[in-house]
Amino acid sequence: MRLKLIVLCLLFGLTANAQNWGGGVDDEPLHYGFTFQYISSEFKILKKVNWQDPYVDPDGQVPNTSALRSISSKPSAGFGIGFVVNKRLSDNADIRFTPVLVFNDRSIDYQYVDATDNNLKKIQTTLVEFPLGIKIKSDRRNNFRAYVLGGAKYSADISSVKKTNNSLVTDPTEKFVNNARSFISYEAGFGLDLYFEYFKMSPEIKLSYSTNNVLIDEPHRYAAPIDKLMLRHVTFSLFFE
Repeated sequence: MRLKLIVLCLLFGLTANAQNWGGGVDDEPLHYGFTFQYISSEFKILKKVNWQDPYVDPDGQVPNTSALRSISSKPSAGFGIGFVVNKRLSDNADIRFTPVLVFNDRSIDYQYVDATDNNLKKIQTTLVEFPLGIKIKSDRRNNFRAYVLGGAKYSADISSVKKTNNSLVTDPTEKFVNNARSFISYEAGFGLDLYFEYFKMSPEIKLSYSTNNVLIDEPHRYAAPIDKLMLRHVTFSLFFE
């Protein structure tokens, strides 16, 4: 009987100690951390009614391309680094501000009836993003808990405007598909808080979708058939707090 009591006390002590793992970060009214992100992005392309028609330059009479067969966007990889500011609201809710520097390419594939007109246009961006969201957490079970989150983010492109200036491009096949320099997206995701002895690590998956059209409408063969471009991101993050 005495041995059983000793074992129970040891188990209780180990459990209590495990519950304190994470450095007590969840009990702080305000705490900080950092994040690494892998990003997959693509466009949802909304085409004009006459999108398949051969493109004719506004100053010319002869079509510059054959008819289009398809316009598509495949997922492109990128990465981001940033930090976390977490404000505790209650045992099960936080407000999170997670500014991130993102390096990410996007692409649009143009397929024409005449295959010599085919072109894959890449849009290279360097973004500063400012996500703000609410994190709703389950009760902690030993050294993990699950959570969901939702919010919005403001994104600003800080890459050079001169590198995408179509007025300086004379070859029509080299024109850029330019995107808005800033836009807002809404976000939703889920993740797990995993508690280690002195810190907390949180793997997270998040989806984001731009609220408005990000295409800059310019008079060239690549922008003409597109009505709207909506940007979609799938982000896998590791947070350390």
